[in-house]
Amino acid sequence: MKQNRCSRRYREVAKLRPILHVDLDAFFASVEERDQPELRGLPVIIGGRPDQRGVVSTCSYAARKYGVHSAMPLTEAYRRCPQGIFLPGDMAKYQTASRQVFAIFHRFTPLVEPISIDEAFLDLTGCTNLFGDPLTIAGRIKQLIKEEVGITASAGIAHNKFLAKIASELEKPDGLVWIKPDQIKGVLHPLPIGRLWGVGPKTADKLTTLGIKTVGDLAHFDQNLLSRATGRALASHLQQLAAGQDERPVLPGTDIKSMGHEHTFPQDTSDLEQVLAILLHLSEKVGRRLRRAGMFGRTVALKLRYHDFATLTRHTSLDEPTNLDQIIYQTGKGLFMRTYNGQPIRLIGISLQNLSRESIQQLSFLGAQAELEKRERMAQVMDTIKNRYGENSITYAKVKESEPQWEEN
Repeated sequence: MKQNRCSRRYREVAKLRPILHVDLDAFFASVEERDQPELRGLPVIIGGRPDQRGVVSTCSYAARKYGVHSAMPLTEAYRRCPQGIFLPGDMAKYQTASRQVFAIFHRFTPLVEPISIDEAFLDLTGCTNLFGDPLTIAGRIKQLIKEEVGITASAGIAHNKFLAKIASELEKPDGLVWIKPDQIKGVLHPLPIGRLWGVGPKTADKLTTLGIKTVGDLAHFDQNLLSRATGRALASHLQQLAAGQDERPVLPGTDIKSMGHEHTFPQDTSDLEQVLAILLHLSEKVGRRLRRAGMFGRTVALKLRYHDFATLTRHTSLDEPTNLDQIIYQTGKGLFMRTYNGQPIRLIGISLQNLSRESIQQLSFLGAQAELEKRERMAQVMDTIKNRYGENSITYAKVKESEPQWEEN
């Protein structure tokens, strides 16, 4: 009887709250294939040249057959796939395509929660009377993305976000899957335990030692034993997911959590002038992206990786949210100077977090206010020039002077 009540409840929820997850297939690579049709079917790898020390941003499905994947060092990607087509990528072009896709989402529902540049959750509640059942809506969205943007997307439908995301991953690329309440066990239980949110490599190893290899194993595992092994909070979270339960709502207007850029040096370096010039360049790119998106950030985060791959991050919060290059740079520089230990650096990155679409400006002393307005005017002038003549048309003298010593990846 209890199981019947649960099944009935899930059917009721499914009718009231159909959730769609859309994930653009190999997004950056797909945009390149769209613009260069001769690349279709070839192993396209985005991230830079194979002799650079960066990592793969994304790659086509043809490249994945060789074991290439995101975050893999470019040198390893070349070792596995020497015939690959290595491209540096074009973030401005990808952002334009992303905006086109999200505009399509908003034609169907205002309840759109961006997760990243290439994926989002949509709550279709109230849309079915206008556009048809969830399967029809998802199919139409996929069709419009293909017709208007020229790329494919995979979509998953379910009565909660977790299951919708699982569904979108089941038949990539160009897939469309609807997990209905009576299909949850059949779909979830055979999946490897690593497919659950919150299960990273370390947690997966710990669960494997307990004999938990699949979601089904977890669903039937004793909760008290699991709590002792992983902690009560994580155990409860994992077993809820294993049962297909997720009560988080789609949060419209929730934007990408952070914006940042990082740079991998061609050779490890201890040249502070070079490092700080690149930090300024990265700050310039972050500020530019924020202003184009109409957003501000309150927390500045610095990422530093040394020659031995030891990686650390440092954060600090600003009194007021900002999207100005110089404030981002000066804050990041302060974090760097307090953190740097003198060892050769492999990678540096800067990002802004706690993003919002409002800048809350407090009253400042006249001198500070004048300096802020000067930086705002400088940003406006640089944006105007870049909008007209391109992203590389203007930059800071410190960046320009250092350019011969480094290459963008």
